[in-house]
Amino acid sequence: MSNRLADEKSPYLLQHANNPVDWYPWGEEAFDKAKSEDKPVFLSIGYSTCHWCHVMERESFEDEEVAAALGGDYVAIKVDREERPDIDHIYMAVCQALTGHGGWPLTVIMTPDKKPFFAGTYFPKLSKWGRPGLLEILEQISRKWKTGREEIAGIGERITGAVAGQYSGGGGEPEMEMVERAYRELEKTFDNRWGGFGSAPKFPTPHNLMFLLRYWKRTGRQKALQMVEKTLRSMYAGGIYDHIGFGFSRYSTDEKWLVPHFEKMLYDNALLSLVYTEAYQSTGNSFYREVAGGIYKYVLRDMTSPEGGFYSAEDADSEGVEGKFYVWGPREIARVLGQEEGHYFCQIYDITGEGNFEGRSIPNLIASGGLDGKDHKRIEASRQKLFDYREERVHPYLDDKVLTSWNGLMVSSLARSAAATGSREHLGAAERAVEFIWDTLRRGDGRLLARYRDGEAAIPGYIDDYAFLQWGLLELYEVTFKPLYLKRALLLLDHMTELFWDGQNGGFFFYGKDSENLITRPREVYDGAVPSGNSVAALNILRLARITGRDDLSDMAARQLSAFSGVVSQYPRAHAFFISAVQTALTPPREIVIAGKEGSEGVRRMVEAVHREFLPDAVVAFRPENGEAEEIEDLAPFTRGRRPVNGLPAAYICENFSCHEPTTDVDRMISLLKG
Repeated sequence: MSNRLADEKSPYLLQHANNPVDWYPWGEEAFDKAKSEDKPVFLSIGYSTCHWCHVMERESFEDEEVAAALGGDYVAIKVDREERPDIDHIYMAVCQALTGHGGWPLTVIMTPDKKPFFAGTYFPKLSKWGRPGLLEILEQISRKWKTGREEIAGIGERITGAVAGQYSGGGGEPEMEMVERAYRELEKTFDNRWGGFGSAPKFPTPHNLMFLLRYWKRTGRQKALQMVEKTLRSMYAGGIYDHIGFGFSRYSTDEKWLVPHFEKMLYDNALLSLVYTEAYQSTGNSFYREVAGGIYKYVLRDMTSPEGGFYSAEDADSEGVEGKFYVWGPREIARVLGQEEGHYFCQIYDITGEGNFEGRSIPNLIASGGLDGKDHKRIEASRQKLFDYREERVHPYLDDKVLTSWNGLMVSSLARSAAATGSREHLGAAERAVEFIWDTLRRGDGRLLARYRDGEAAIPGYIDDYAFLQWGLLELYEVTFKPLYLKRALLLLDHMTELFWDGQNGGFFFYGKDSENLITRPREVYDGAVPSGNSVAALNILRLARITGRDDLSDMAARQLSAFSGVVSQYPRAHAFFISAVQTALTPPREIVIAGKEGSEGVRRMVEAVHREFLPDAVVAFRPENGEAEEIEDLAPFTRGRRPVNGLPAAYICENFSCHEPTTDVDRMISLLKG
């Protein structure tokens, strides 16, 4: 018998629709029931591809005894963190404040007026491994609810006040010293042997690498580039990369990137493909382009909807076993490839009888040192056979909801790849995704929505949805030079300002003024698994200010940075994308205009040369010799007066507040860009 979650669209909620627990979705019905029956609220937050969420469901939420305890003394609510990141952000902050750590599944118990007084993550049904059992917790809190209500109410008030207070301050002035400290902190924690930062578990955190590339570009400090290259090569060699079907898992449980947590998230693959592409632009090394190309192949093959949007995630588990889809044994390899080819493949990819993961083997290149000097055609033929064979296995669960925010990240990456490599496929996928979002994930009044699934677009978008989609539009503008994308980015900024801007302190609130009011209204700036909406917005506004020349946008960018610089300066490394925005703001701008006849060979060569370069602090525009010139001049006044020279396409490059003579020579243009 199904519960109230059966009518939801969220894959995570639907996974719990047949639990014996009397789950409610988040909403007034649940809280009204808690008030009328004087019961605390049991809140469980997770997501559909979360391994430990599955474990807690099997142990507890499918258990009649737990269901009876919850049904008798609590009102139980399930929330998909990917659909409702506003709820997740707030109550995760509660968990971190109470316990010093967080994660999913997130377990919170609160009063009927949404004030939390208990929080934790995974709990087994009965006490084990030094962790209290859920049944024990429920019994103790139920008893306390009946006998110590005043104490519980006091805890709830104090926690709510503390969480609200952490979002109230943090202003200051951005300084280059913040940038230098962020670099020193990353250098200090860098793992020189295996790449990455800190010890196990290791997360890719691509925005750390993006910051380092920008720092290297500005300062010329080779150690910054070396840290990026070491990390990118080590991650690729490890089992965190799917060497058979491509794409990256969410994180590695060990220091050398061998054993992943096998779930694959769209946001990781979007940001990692972007940073591999930026590494290719920075170094010209085709290795990085090829790794990025594998990620794009995976996303376009397995994570793209028929309408053009990108799905959210693939699970770590299949057939109830973590990683089962991805691991191999040498006998199985030999059955597919034959003895000789199988032995060759196993030697290269560390597939042994003993295995490197619970008696099976995760393909990796750590011991073999990569594919340099090996027979690539031979290896690729074997990989393709193994991929075809693996396709017959039971696949991990696919979370097929389309999130506007994560789609914006994927669009940004695909657009950058189209610029760096000239890939028409990647450009087409990016444009198609944007059109799907623009047509399907906006209300009639233009309000952006956060989630699409099963024919339904719903949930008012958050600052991440606006900022990440705006980022994608800016990347699309700079690869296509279509004014439409620039206009849409500016339109989104108008809507962001109206819905999210904090007029008192500066910065953007996480959820809009037209959304549900929660116990606090956060202004997030911490760059976690993905950059914060405020960090991305800061860089977007800087880019728009420089493209448009609008003083009001320059002032807004300055206020956006000063709103958070105080709190960011306390721990710059945890705000790497924001620090990238600070570095951009404090670096003299560079403006590049290509002027000429659209579609001409000379223009094409100039544009391709610009796009191949890594130019993080530049704004690039194209002024055509046709009726569209006036349109781009109105949007980007720095293009005004930029015309071909002696009938030839010309490049106009201005930097450090002065302009070079226009050049019609591509080599001269490249020399100026590299100078």
